[in-house]
Amino acid sequence: MSNQLHKLQSKISSLYESTIIKRPFAVLTFLFALTTLAILGLPNFKLDASADSLTLEHDNTIDYFREINQRYQRGDFLVVTYSPKADMFSDESINTLKKLRDDLAKVEGVQSVNSMIDVPLIYSPMRSLTEQKESTRTLVTPGVDREQAKKEFLTSPIYRNMLLSPDGKTTALLMNLDVNNHAIELVRKRDALRAKRDSEGLSAEEKKELDLVSDEYLKYRTAAAATDGARVEIVRHIAEKYRANAEIFLGGVTMITSDMLTYIKSDLVVFGAVLVAFIIFVLALIFRQWRFIILPLATCLTSVALMLGWLSWIDWRLTVISSNFVALLLIMAFAFTIYVVVRYREIHAQHADWSQAHLVMATAKAMVEPCLFSALTTIVAFMSLVMSGIRPVIDFGWMMTIGLTVAFILSFVIVPAGLMLLPKGEPKDRGDKSAKLTLPFSRIAEFHGGKVIAVTLLLSLVSVWGLSKLEVENRFIDYFHSDSEIYRGLSVIDKQLGGTATLEIILDAPKATESTETPAANAAQEEDPFADVSTSTKSTEESDDPFADPASAVSTTPKIKSYWFSVGGMDQIKQLHDYLESLPEVGKVQSLAISYQVAQDINGGKLNDFELGVMRSALSKDIQDILIAPYLSDEKQQARITLRVKETTPNLRRAELVERIKQHAINDVKLQPDQVHFTGMLTLYNNMLASLFESQIKTIFVVFISIVLMMLALFRSFSIALIAIFPNILAAGIVLGGMGLTGIPLDMMTTTIAAIVVGVGVDQSIQYIYRFKEEFAQCGSYVESMHRSHASIGRAMFYSSATIVIGFSILALSQFIPSIYFGVLTSFAMFTAIIGTLTLLPKLILIFKPLGAEKF
Repeated sequence: MSNQLHKLQSKISSLYESTIIKRPFAVLTFLFALTTLAILGLPNFKLDASADSLTLEHDNTIDYFREINQRYQRGDFLVVTYSPKADMFSDESINTLKKLRDDLAKVEGVQSVNSMIDVPLIYSPMRSLTEQKESTRTLVTPGVDREQAKKEFLTSPIYRNMLLSPDGKTTALLMNLDVNNHAIELVRKRDALRAKRDSEGLSAEEKKELDLVSDEYLKYRTAAAATDGARVEIVRHIAEKYRANAEIFLGGVTMITSDMLTYIKSDLVVFGAVLVAFIIFVLALIFRQWRFIILPLATCLTSVALMLGWLSWIDWRLTVISSNFVALLLIMAFAFTIYVVVRYREIHAQHADWSQAHLVMATAKAMVEPCLFSALTTIVAFMSLVMSGIRPVIDFGWMMTIGLTVAFILSFVIVPAGLMLLPKGEPKDRGDKSAKLTLPFSRIAEFHGGKVIAVTLLLSLVSVWGLSKLEVENRFIDYFHSDSEIYRGLSVIDKQLGGTATLEIILDAPKATESTETPAANAAQEEDPFADVSTSTKSTEESDDPFADPASAVSTTPKIKSYWFSVGGMDQIKQLHDYLESLPEVGKVQSLAISYQVAQDINGGKLNDFELGVMRSALSKDIQDILIAPYLSDEKQQARITLRVKETTPNLRRAELVERIKQHAINDVKLQPDQVHFTGMLTLYNNMLASLFESQIKTIFVVFISIVLMMLALFRSFSIALIAIFPNILAAGIVLGGMGLTGIPLDMMTTTIAAIVVGVGVDQSIQYIYRFKEEFAQCGSYVESMHRSHASIGRAMFYSSATIVIGFSILALSQFIPSIYFGVLTSFAMFTAIIGTLTLLPKLILIFKPLGAEKF
């Protein structure tokens, strides 16, 4: 086996020498052509912040979410808040509101715009059903008492906590966006085929169909993202025209997505440019030779260009999470080149009489093994992210795996080939064994080792305590600075207009009644001559808010009576509705309970099933579209409750809130567990957060086991493997524990920190131990080997770590809070990791002496 391995190594060495060493110009020319081809694909580079990029892999809840959206025709929406300087109900303010409404209605893709001047007034004053059906009154109807209307907006079960703020100074305009039913059908079909592919396999025809459907949906999604971004900018432009007379803010999922992409694009450009500039500065500071600035920089930039170009050509899109891929790849490529250049300069200083080919080949042979294992261990760390179950995290893991492979290869191509094209020159590395930046750490390990161990134990205990407090609870509003437009807009909507995060509760009828009518319904049908003309409740509602005005609504006669549109069903819904309104985290709640309350108010008392049927048939279509259609499906025997959660609620716990609601529905309302379903963006996001926490545990465990096994393969020592990984596991624990103690939750970006810290940190540990073994073989003394290692490879480790720490700190200037957390925490983690590698790691080696007895 060893002979075969030796032969393989000899063949690889001969191939390397015959190409890189002997034909460097041809190799670099080919690489230049390949990079140029990759760069030509960059115009197709895209960022993705769609629902697909923020949800779990094979998550059935997102398919259910789309199914409910299609059934009730609930599309996305934009919210514009309007706070006029004049009195809200003055002619001036109402006329301005009309103009604003009309301008917003002209925006492409907006089906309707609804506001307090559009919705029907029912309590101003209370009128009979006949009068309500004959004519609908709104705020702008001549003769309407505006004080009564204001009171209705503030107190009626339909509009309170939704249309008008409690102080009467702010109202909302809801822009209902078109529902792309074709796109929903495409994505549901694609997901169904993917699920079948992963569970039982696909036929040749099904594979072809999956490819076609996936391509078509991707085109729809791309076009929709561009349209959404353009629409947000148009709405901002319209709002700007009216800001002289009112304070106006924007809100809604599409706006959050658009702003997130804007911030991330800005971070990519600014952070990337500053990081490249800092790399140039560090290279100039360390080496003070143009060749050792240009060649490492060329390696870093070529790695990024090849990867981004390839991703663009195959349309593999970066997401909010994987957007940090560029910075990490730059840093990892920089680390590899630093190790190679430092070793070349050392060999050159020791053997100034060697030829350039001999020097370059010796450097490659000396560094390929430690760098290979460094790359492999880092790849293992990032591959662990594939287990997360979250699509963008999985993609990030694969991108980094491929990118690291490219960076490793290029480090042993561009730098060596470039050196072969340049004259050898005089050695500039004077063997600076004083190494003022790194030797103090080896002295700490030698003379203050006890303190190092004591601090390590203390930090370990604190980290475990902090990890027990680590949470994944996040709020969208906290992703933005408090002085940003989006934060202020979301805050107004959340605090004054009924909340921001949407949650839907879908109630199925008891199974015994799903295909048959309830006895009460049968009786009502026999008694009610108007039952046959009651309108369909198939919803075309465009939003969570009942004042949405679906233009495509069509009233038809229901074929069967709904279980829920009966006194018994209504009482259950009302019981749950009232409970939801009592929760401090919940803002506006909408359901059939509102129509039930309105009917009782009009009737002057409680209704029976017959009177409910009469009321339903007597309501005008526009009122039915508000009170009934969004919350009832006769065909599916289903009722829908929508609510908005106040994200600004202190100590909001989404999962606990959903569980409390579910338990109340089962234990108090007496619904069966299979009757109660939850959907909406809050549910989808909560599922992702829960998976984040679970993936952290899996990631750390898998990384630990995998890297220990790789260390065993490299060093043939279990003790060395444990010693090498411990400082980096500690660094990850310190950061995650610190997050727990300071109340910083895991989010979609910080969830990758553990893998990054362990992966990059172990890379440094391998380099250090590998060099330590070489020095020990020469001098036979653990202490002397430590000082020599700190003075040689320790410098390269220090420089690469300093680049990471300072480079990622630049993200503190981002406008996107998760990017700030990611940058600052990664910087702190890498600072902790390098301190541990330069102090704790050598101290553990001195204690356990894993290389055997010293040779005197």
